Amino acid sequence: MARLNPIEALSELLQGEQERVARLWAKRLRAEIYEVDIPGKDLRAPLRRLVSEMARLLKDRGEDAVRLWPEVARSHGADRYTQNFEPEDLTREFKALEEVLLHVYARHHGGLIEPEVAGLIAELVWEGDAAAQASYARILKTEEVRFREAAVMESVLNHVDVGILLAEVDGTVSFATPPVSRLMGVPMRAVVGGRAVNTLAPVLTQVNARHLAGEPFRVADMPFVRALKEQGPVRGVMMVVERPGGGEVTLEMSATPVWEEEGELAGVIQTFTDRTESANKTKALESAYGELRRLQGRLLQRTRQQALGQLAGGAAHALNNFLNVLRLRITLLQREYKPEHLEALDRTVQQIGELVARLQEFNVQRTEERPTDVNVDQTVRESLELARGELEQREHPVYVELDLNDPGAVRADAAFFRELVVNLMLASRDRMEEGGHLRVTTRAEGPGWLTLRIQDEGPRFAPEELSHLFDPLRRDPGAPQLSLYLAVARAQVQRWGGELMAENAPTGAGATFVVKLPRVQEQVAQASAQPSAAGETTAAAAPRRFQQTRRVLVVDDDLDNARMMAEVLGEEGYEVQVAHDPTVALGMWDRRRFDAALLDAVMPEMSGWELARELREKSPQVLLAIVTGMDVRGQNRANLALVDAVFRKPIDVGALDDFLAQAEGGSGGENGRGSEEPPLPSEAEHDHPG
Repeated sequence: MARLNPIEALSELLQGEQERVARLWAKRLRAEIYEVDIPGKDLRAPLRRLVSEMARLLKDRGEDAVRLWPEVARSHGADRYTQNFEPEDLTREFKALEEVLLHVYARHHGGLIEPEVAGLIAELVWEGDAAAQASYARILKTEEVRFREAAVMESVLNHVDVGILLAEVDGTVSFATPPVSRLMGVPMRAVVGGRAVNTLAPVLTQVNARHLAGEPFRVADMPFVRALKEQGPVRGVMMVVERPGGGEVTLEMSATPVWEEEGELAGVIQTFTDRTESANKTKALESAYGELRRLQGRLLQRTRQQALGQLAGGAAHALNNFLNVLRLRITLLQREYKPEHLEALDRTVQQIGELVARLQEFNVQRTEERPTDVNVDQTVRESLELARGELEQREHPVYVELDLNDPGAVRADAAFFRELVVNLMLASRDRMEEGGHLRVTTRAEGPGWLTLRIQDEGPRFAPEELSHLFDPLRRDPGAPQLSLYLAVARAQVQRWGGELMAENAPTGAGATFVVKLPRVQEQVAQASAQPSAAGETTAAAAPRRFQQTRRVLVVDDDLDNARMMAEVLGEEGYEVQVAHDPTVALGMWDRRRFDAALLDAVMPEMSGWELARELREKSPQVLLAIVTGMDVRGQNRANLALVDAVFRKPIDVGALDDFLAQAEGGSGGENGRGSEEPPLPSEAEHDHPG
């Protein structure tokens, strides 16, 4: 993983957010120093200039920006003096800039602020503050009497947070301001008056000085020692010390060589800046970010569970309708046999299977997407079937009007896209407490895009609400869960190359969720659709192959399922044995030869996967298939590799017959199966290998 470059990260942020930073900075500063009488009341203009200069320097000068930007801030201190700012106001101004930069950066990076970026922001801000304060003090000195000048200088030397140390060419520390002693937690005499090797080594040991990573901090690591050796500036060296009186302090140190006019090195000036608050903020931000991620996970799970709970009611309604049709058809069959009744029964069972499959696919927990070409109109219809019960079976029902215009397909994960549409429908429904109508529209937008619009009849979004609708940290009552979901949904749509938006209706009440996605090129979509359609026609039209008798073992603890499977396969010409218990199945397997086995996935004493492992060890070349009503995408690759196919209940007898036809009776290989290696099943659910 490439190491983050904080200069580039902050520069990229400021290129697009200069105006936002200046606006938020001015707003926060106005609240802090409202009593200052600023000529013209234009607080934002000088701030905008500072932000613009910072952005330009970061982009054009890279690491040199840290050194050059304080020169820009220097003139700002002089300007603020003329505007009746106090030194404390100037410090609060730069502190507000630090808070705004951290806030805007966190918004752009999902709440994450890397320590390197936080450190860079702190360095820029407080170096700028120091330069502005110096300029402010210089003007102050020229306007005050001499004793006032001395008093200000004394105050600065004793009370500013930045300590200053002067080292001679030979490494002797000849001068240090009081803050050096205060920050290090040792007397001044322990620092000044001797060569660094002799005086600083015991001091560093006394205060248990160490790097941020925990390694001991040595005299050779001191910036002024390195600057003397390298004859160049050394910046941003961090050191943690333990004061004798208690408490840890994080110091940032920088050193700059001082040159004589003849070009001779005169010495080095080193600064000490207390970054304890910044370091603690960084740790707190990292901790808060971790907690935020955990909270997002919990809220997102609650959102998913709530959606599933809502869909359960709709699914139950649809299943009851299907079951009612089954019962009525069976009643008609009991009275009089007609082939069309059987065909209708088969269609209804297929519809039930498709509904259950969609519900299982909605609930499956996946860690990665599987992009495919997804037909948008078909997905909208499937999503409506999933959500219809929850939309319509309420005290105040919501009815959906479809205006689908066949815009084509998009490249996305089919299950996630279906889930997205369902949740947007439910979110729109929640905005209509008195019920009403949802209008779902699909349109092609030029040659390369399509839009899906879900328009409700609820109240219009207020401008402030609309601007924060996708903010995962929104704190309005009842909003965090929806906003978190919408933020995650927007990020998902953006990964597919599109955008998720919300907008008010042009006139009247109502608002619209708009999903805009790139279309799959028509020629590609047609090329991929034609073979599929042709394959379905061929499969439907091809006569069913009647094979020679094959020995098949059916293992299922459900007596009716096992008996009916045996009867259907028997009609197809297979010799079928049934076992209702895995232990009995193993005994039968040892007593006679079988060409294939159909195993129920869920049984009390032993699962179908465990039984498949036992049978595979006994007969490596035999055909094995799992028959289940569950979703198998949670299974690991090792289990899926044990079997040749997975069939979903209700089972497609034609597909099962094609699968079993691979076991050529008497052909080469153990148990009548050829020596060709079977294709491994994928993690996703699949049909027969053929």
